[in-house]
Amino acid sequence: MTKALRFILGDQLSADISCLRGIAPDDVVLMCEVCEEATYVRHHKKKIAFLFSAMRHFAEELGDAGHTLDYVRFEACVGSFTDALSEAARRHEADRIVVTEASEWRVLEMQRGWAETLGIDVEIRPDDRFIATKQEFADWAKDRKELRMEFFYREMRRKTGYLMDANGGPEGGQWNYDKDNRDPLPEDAKVPKRPDFSVDGITEDVIDLVAKRFADHPGELEPFNYPVTRRQATYYLNWFIGEALPSFGDFQDAMQQGEPLLFHSHLSALINCGLLDPAECCEKAETAWREGSVPLNAAEGFIRQIIGWREYVRGVYWLKMPDYRDANALSAGRDLPDFFWTGDTQMNCLRQSISETLENAYAHHIQRLMLIGNFALLAGFEPKQVQDWYLEIYHDAYDWVEMPNVVGMILYADGGVVASKPYAASGAYINRMSDYCGSCRYSVTKKNGAKACPFNYLYWNFLIENRDRFRDNHRMRMIYKTLDRMGDEKTIAVKEDSARFFKALSRGEI
Repeated sequence: MTKALRFILGDQLSADISCLRGIAPDDVVLMCEVCEEATYVRHHKKKIAFLFSAMRHFAEELGDAGHTLDYVRFEACVGSFTDALSEAARRHEADRIVVTEASEWRVLEMQRGWAETLGIDVEIRPDDRFIATKQEFADWAKDRKELRMEFFYREMRRKTGYLMDANGGPEGGQWNYDKDNRDPLPEDAKVPKRPDFSVDGITEDVIDLVAKRFADHPGELEPFNYPVTRRQATYYLNWFIGEALPSFGDFQDAMQQGEPLLFHSHLSALINCGLLDPAECCEKAETAWREGSVPLNAAEGFIRQIIGWREYVRGVYWLKMPDYRDANALSAGRDLPDFFWTGDTQMNCLRQSISETLENAYAHHIQRLMLIGNFALLAGFEPKQVQDWYLEIYHDAYDWVEMPNVVGMILYADGGVVASKPYAASGAYINRMSDYCGSCRYSVTKKNGAKACPFNYLYWNFLIENRDRFRDNHRMRMIYKTLDRMGDEKTIAVKEDSARFFKALSRGEI
């Protein structure tokens, strides 16, 4: 009688994951919490707690479904996936291993070496939870000079049929309603109250474990209030569609003090670990629009985040690995300042965004891109340090989704593979899209001097330092014409203010 070991990774918490298909009664399902995966970067405490709790709940559901389960807890001190597999194969006298391909390059490389290392047959099955296969993306990207997400997104719309009309065109006559999704939050806006997910015994055990074993990792561990089961995740999705999605479109770029979630779905961690399927999220949003409860710009914006951006960055990751992590087209080399781990800075927009990140292991996409990311770009922080920070600090972050966002979208470190121009902005953008500036010690209306918003002079300094690279970029010609009209006095002031700021930053001043 043959016996297979069905190995499920922590981001594969889906009942229909490919490695479980065709499972035989004698097969054993292996899941494990291993030291190497929890510590290769200093993951946010809440990120570890979320994943360990979700894994343990999923394992319990597999056991209730009648599967034979071998669950290795962190307390067993197993070093790596390879160690766990070797010991489990021997324990259960398995003659083969069945896995679903890992979402990250380094883990897939491990999987490809297991047959030789362990001396046992290993079957690596494709991960078909994504809309596009790796080969589909590679075929789309072939011979293209620019890999623009918008055009890939249109292919995904055609493939899925989401928000397509009877004639094969986009509903409403437009593919993209992003221009309708940039309104600042009005003063009388009512932000919906989020569901309260109670902590059960399994999650309490995990919280105790993380508090003891990961005390030196960044972030707050409690309060913990996030879905950790398939049932809770589905409830949260339905809540979002009914309560928050109707206003998501208009205000998805807005920011407000004390409101880290606003109308955002907060579902990305649930999708990325497998508790929610991306297709079901899109289908529910489309149904809500067709039933008239959600406006088109909101449904389209949400669906674009999933079948557009999420699928696109995964495609870029696999197309460009393994060299992509080392990209540094702008030769950025400054070290991240300490306040990225404390939030202790007098720049209020960064204090708000980083502090909320440390508290929640989450920040919405504009905080990540146009505040924290914009600052990292303008300050010239070394790309690998920025990558590691995003990877460790956000509970939805895995290499495949974090790396293209940081290397390509945030830092322009890939030289324009992802972005057609750097996503750089001055304080005026932040002031327009948030209420942060009114509570800041710096003045967003001042362009230079000790009281000026640092984003203002750092923005122009970035353009000056990178003039040769970007002045002929068709999306930046107008701004460079403005820079060229600046007198020497203003240009010198920009350089002096920036030099003073970077000197203070290097000394650890807040």
